[in-house]
Amino acid sequence: MSNAIIYPRSAREIMAGWAYLPRFVDKIRLHLAGQLHADYQENFAHKGFDAKWCAAAGVTPEQFIAVVKATVTDGQVCDWVATNVKKSAEEKAAFNQAVLDYGRGDDPALKARLQMRKEQSGLGHRDDLQCFVDYIDADERRI
Repeated sequence: MSNAIIYPRSAREIMAGWAYLPRFVDKIRLHLAGQLHADYQENFAHKGFDAKWCAAAGVTPEQFIAVVKATVTDGQVCDWVATNVKKSAEEKAAFNQAVLDYGRGDDPALKARLQMRKEQSGLGHRDDLQCFVDYIDADERRI
């Protein structure tokens, strides 16, 4: 595996009505190709937003990894999600908002964790990074 980081898409991107899903698909494809950088290994599939998406969608990480492995295109993944993940527009919207606002609320422990991550990445001075999605996009040099 190369030391170069291939960044997955932003958690802000939408697929089949779900925020974060394109990023998770990218991480799975990189993992399957042996190119998922070590920085992403700890939270891959069973932790973090990966696990939150699986729980919200009602699928296991192993099940969804198998789906992505069996597909070539994002369209095929979307078709599978549309057929097999039966969630209402309201449920998807609630998940999307929770992901996009994670770290923005009143939880002092979560705010401290976000600040710690920013400091570790040399982004502690960035007051505009108000949630984890902001932080991830800045850390991956999108904003």
